[in-house]
Amino acid sequence: MSRTLALTESLISRASVTPEDKGCQALIKERLITLGFNCETIAESGVTNLWALKRGAHGPAGKILAFAGHTDVVPTGPIEHWSTDPFIPTQRDGRLYGRGAADMKSSLAAFVVAAEEFVSAHPDHRGSIGFLITSDEEGPARCGTIKVVEHLEARDTHLDYCVVGEPTSEGRFGDTLKNGRRGSLSGMLTVYGIQGHVAYPHLAKNPVHLLAPALADFVRVTWDRGNEYFPPTTWQVSRLHAGTNVTNMIPGSANIDFNFRFSTATTPNELKIQTHEILDAHQLEYTLAWNLSGMPFLTLRGELSSSLEQAIKAETGICPIFSTTGGTSDGRFITKICKQVIEFGPCNASIHKVDEYIELLHLEPLKNVYRGVLERLIA
Repeated sequence: MSRTLALTESLISRASVTPEDKGCQALIKERLITLGFNCETIAESGVTNLWALKRGAHGPAGKILAFAGHTDVVPTGPIEHWSTDPFIPTQRDGRLYGRGAADMKSSLAAFVVAAEEFVSAHPDHRGSIGFLITSDEEGPARCGTIKVVEHLEARDTHLDYCVVGEPTSEGRFGDTLKNGRRGSLSGMLTVYGIQGHVAYPHLAKNPVHLLAPALADFVRVTWDRGNEYFPPTTWQVSRLHAGTNVTNMIPGSANIDFNFRFSTATTPNELKIQTHEILDAHQLEYTLAWNLSGMPFLTLRGELSSSLEQAIKAETGICPIFSTTGGTSDGRFITKICKQVIEFGPCNASIHKVDEYIELLHLEPLKNVYRGVLERLIA
């Protein structure tokens, strides 16, 4: 059994449902200490974070290449729907099954083994290697990577390159990497009416009826047209609720939660202004609370993207495409201390699903790509 596979299985067997770590980071830390890494555990409100650094021959003057990822996984859902126990790694039909197999314990294992092989081959490597690992990526993301970044910023530690091990590959392993992500802006809207009896609508004011024309306008709006790096901004309703669970009452208020996934072609303030303009045009009585959970980020082509492209092509023969699609990632926090942040990992077809898996034949190539980046940037 390869070391990458063995470590992946060991990590999957730890039921680290967010924000739990369940000893995953301790396992990684043990391996890194053996390599000469200085490891710090940064705990925050029940979240476990790990920052590990191994200085190269150039010391603080050398460039830092960091690997970033998360040990927490999403809940399994009903276990009876799984073919096998989600926390007992199972090999079947050329695949490794288990929660976190693709998102992203295989990447974590590949990071570690790549570093082990690289340090063994280059004991006097010039640059430094970092590991930024959290157990709060799948959850609120308030006490994880963002806290490690604050910790590093306070000591004036900045990274030169960061590879985030999110599962980015689409149809084939190696076909896609993410050089950016859209921002996320959520709104919690309450529209007020007058409660009453459904048989006497003239004595009431139905907030659902009042809201409906505005919703139609939101659906029709073109918020922007995107740009060469990002698709157009999107607006989606995630929750709509009104009423008191009886059929003979007009509700007094209606609640709607919505979300913008926005590009660098617009700003959160512009989206807020346009939203209020639409609501005000319909003369609604409302309150609206906002939550900006992440700004868009973009890494232009440079040393890191070139090294990843070369490493992927050398291993797979594929020239990856650059993409900014999908949800948010912790890359949005890391860009505060690192100008070059790119995500690359295994295929994402099964992530967050029942019977999550990774193709066994992709594990060693994944490790080899990460090692190839180390070879090209800090050897």
